[in-house]
Amino acid sequence: MKIKTRRFGEIEINEQKIISMPSGGMLGFRAHKRYVLLDREETRPFCWYQSVDDPDLAMIVIDPLLFQPDYSVDLQPAIREMEWEDMDKSNLVLYAVVNISDDEPPDITANLIGPVVINTKTCEAIQMVISDSPYSHQEKVLR
Repeated sequence: MKIKTRRFGEIEINEQKIISMPSGGMLGFRAHKRYVLLDREETRPFCWYQSVDDPDLAMIVIDPLLFQPDYSVDLQPAIREMEWEDMDKSNLVLYAVVNISDDEPPDITANLIGPVVINTKTCEAIQMVISDSPYSHQEKVLR
């Protein structure tokens, strides 16, 4: 399947890799419920969480354990909401949405109170909102 992206132009994706967000999409983008994770060598360790239906909607994401090794989240609320109780928890991966400032040098932060939980087996995802967290929505990625 071909999709259009603002950053990479028209690209070919595997339809089996489309991630659905049936519980309401990403915060601020609730109408957008189909994404694909673009893991491009030239942007690692960052990936792109690209909307399948809107070429202009893509977010930079990162595995939070790469810069916050002690990061821990109670996944039970997401597991219950998505009805993943009987699933192998090793199929769940976390990503944090990244913000890169316009400053020179740029300030790179990640939202650790709104992680995206992706079930790699079902290709479903949910963005959690964690209210009682020691982390913030602007955790520095580079220290």
